[in-house]
Amino acid sequence: MLGDFLTRCLVLLFGYAYPAFECYKTVEKNKVTIDELRFWCQYWVVVALLTVFERIGDIFISWLPMYGECKLAFIVYLWYPKTKGTGYIYEAMLRPLLAKHETDIDRKILELRARIWDFTLHYWDICTKMGATQFFQVLQYMAMQSSKFTTNSSEKHKKDENNTPAPPPSPSFRQPKKWTPNSPRATLMNRTASGRSNSIRNINTQSGDMIPEETDGAPESPYTPSEERLNQARMRLRRSNPIQS
Repeated sequence: MLGDFLTRCLVLLFGYAYPAFECYKTVEKNKVTIDELRFWCQYWVVVALLTVFERIGDIFISWLPMYGECKLAFIVYLWYPKTKGTGYIYEAMLRPLLAKHETDIDRKILELRARIWDFTLHYWDICTKMGATQFFQVLQYMAMQSSKFTTNSSEKHKKDENNTPAPPPSPSFRQPKKWTPNSPRATLMNRTASGRSNSIRNINTQSGDMIPEETDGAPESPYTPSEERLNQARMRLRRSNPIQS
């Protein structure tokens, strides 16, 4: 495990860090030859393809003994000044293969780019529709919850109003009832007055005084018959009092 980790660190150091620094020095020279730039461009092309195939090859051949050490030695072989294996691999293997299939590779790249763009637009449309649907559902849910909250609060307010005790009645003065001759009170007073008049008549009869009968030619009295009898009885009582004394 420790050896695998150390090998990976050495690959990163000698395969990427050191060549990147050498490429930087070549670019920053005052007089740069085309061969030096061509060499480092070829190196990075080979390393890039090696990295791509490495992700797949490690699954199948990483179990081989000395696999990490062989990979490290191959990377050093590519840029080492005495070997410069980059030029040989590029000129003998990569250049003929890429030149033969360059047009096909370009066409496949364009088709893949168009398919990726169509795929992105298609799923973007689907995500937009789903997002809009979910957004309106959330708004509808919030509206329903707010309406339920308003209904519950109004019902609670009505219950509180129904449970509150009624205020005490304000003191009010009763208006006197109007006098009507046919009311029970008037009937009772008429009966009392008639009873008094009958008692007075009896008294006058015993004393010898007779009540004069009313004649038809006499003027009509503004009083009722019962009140008239009561007044006559009072008159007789006043007249009889000096005689009795």
